[in-house]
Amino acid sequence: MPKCLVLSLSLVSLASSAFAVDPAIKKQLEKLDPATRLEQSCDTEAMSRINKDKTGFKPDKVIAYTFKDPIPGDDKLEAPGAVFRSHGDWYHLSYTCITGPQHINVRELQYEIGEKVPREKWSAYYLYD
Repeated sequence: MPKCLVLSLSLVSLASSAFAVDPAIKKQLEKLDPATRLEQSCDTEAMSRINKDKTGFKPDKVIAYTFKDPIPGDDKLEAPGAVFRSHGDWYHLSYTCITGPQHINVRELQYEIGEKVPREKWSAYYLYD
């Protein structure tokens, strides 16, 4: 069994956030209910960080709830059963994300990348090309 690629990042930002959200994305996030906004902000930041970090992955989709339901808090989301898609394959992902009170700007993100999800299991978890 291949070893999991484990990456942990702790990213902290202050009011003049290095993780400032693109204005177009912010406008779309503001239309969502707070719980959905929290999840979408965290998914978007996880995808962005994995893209920027030297992992070799280029995610185009993150789903927080594929293998386990996320655990929301006031300004925090733990997603132990997330996945992301990169180069046409899906990979296990676990992350913890802390946002500001509006659930738009991510203040901290820690994540771990797991193993590739075998293609024969995709349909059972509603994963797609």
